[in-house]
Amino acid sequence: LERLDANSRKQEAEWKEKAIKELEEWYARQDEQLQKTKANNRAAEEAFVNDIDESSPGTEWERVARLCDFNPKSSKQAKDVSRMRSVLISLKQAPLVH
Repeated sequence: LERLDANSRKQEAEWKEKAIKELEEWYARQDEQLQKTKANNRAAEEAFVNDIDESSPGTEWERVARLCDFNPKSSKQAKDVSRMRSVLISLKQAPLVH
């Protein structure tokens, strides 16, 4: 009985060590993923800010078109926006002149 108890304690200690090691690895992977996400977000924010600053007259509809999804099969449950899509595409190609 003592041998079984000692074996079970030994096995429990091994499991705890293994769990601690796996938890540390998980935290390391999470931290690495978080750093990558932060770097990607910073780069995207910088590109967005640069894009906003570069606005020149006549490029407004191109900027709008970049923000829109022109894939007609993007969602089956969404409303039909084909007319709006065609209007935006035509404005991008031939912007209105004031």
